Formats: sequence, C-alpha cells, structure tokens
Amino acid sequence: MVPPSEAGAPNHHLLSVLVENRPGVLTRVAGLFARRGYNIHSLAVAPTNDGSVSRISMVVDLGDTPLPQLIQQVDKLINVLEITALAPSAAVEREVLLATVSTGADHAAELDELLAGLDARVLDSSGSSTTVVVLGTPEQVDDAEVLLAGFGVVAAQRSGRVALPALGAPN
Repeated sequence: MVPPSEAGAPNHHLLSVLVENRPGVLTRVAGLFARRGYNIHSLAVAPTNDGSVSRISMVVDLGDTPLPQLIQQVDKLINVLEITALAPSAAVEREVLLATVSTGADHAAELDELLAGLDARVLDSSGSSTTVVVLGTPEQVDDAEVLLAGFGVVAAQRSGRVALPALGAPN
C-alpha cells in the first residue's frame, strides 16, 4: 500500500478478491468501484485451481477513502468470498508485457543483449520487427518498457498485475 505523498497523489492498493466463478460477478465488483469514483489502475481475473472460484487481482486508486471502508463495501457484494489487501512487501507480484519493436538486422544483436538482461524472450520476428515477452515485477516491466522504447515500440500490451500473498507473510 502506497500512502499519498501529497494532495491528489495516487493512493494505490493491491487487492486480491476471491469470487464465485459466475457470469456478472466481475461487472458487480467493477461497478462498485465505478459508482464510488475509484480508479482501477490494473485488473486481472481468472479461475483458480478450483474452477468454481476466480481470483481478481486489482490495483485501485482510492483517493481519500480509507482502505478498510472499501474492503467492507466489496465484502458485502453477493458472490464475493474473500477480499485481502496485499502489502507489496508481503506479496509476490508479476506482470507480463508483450511488445513489438522495430528491429533491423543491425539491431538484432543489440535487442538479444537487452533481452538477456531481462526475464524476456523473442516470440516472433520478421525482417523489420520483433515481438518479445517480458515477465517480471511491475517495476521490472516498467524498466523493460523504457529500454524497449529505444528500439521504437510499434505496439505494446501489459497483462495487469497478478499477485498472491508471499509464503510466510502475515496477512
């Protein structure tokens, strides 16, 4: 959880919400945030190992709203089984970045060298462009975006943050 450093600064919180895997559940959860004017900065949702349950990982900007108040509001929704606020120090977080960058024969070796320093690899390549995948913490993906910009990003898409409590971390 990142407290705002000054008025109007983002007040981002990482939430893990277990919900029944049913139609309309994501709409109800996202609708609660929209009705209250909270910005969803990042959102990822998928079924868990139990196909009847999905996990929603989200980073939200609460503005001046206290986190416990939001947790109570979400917990009251039908189909929400559990909501947990994850402190970055007590969570394992990852994002995926797919990016197509401009490359020519003269830049291929330079791109390979850059990718070797990241948790990244080439997925597709043509004579003039290369699509890469980068896996890492949100900060590592931010850094990779900056480095890849030097090649000329043609298109990019981030997955949104996924997170689980770190093993042994208190909740």
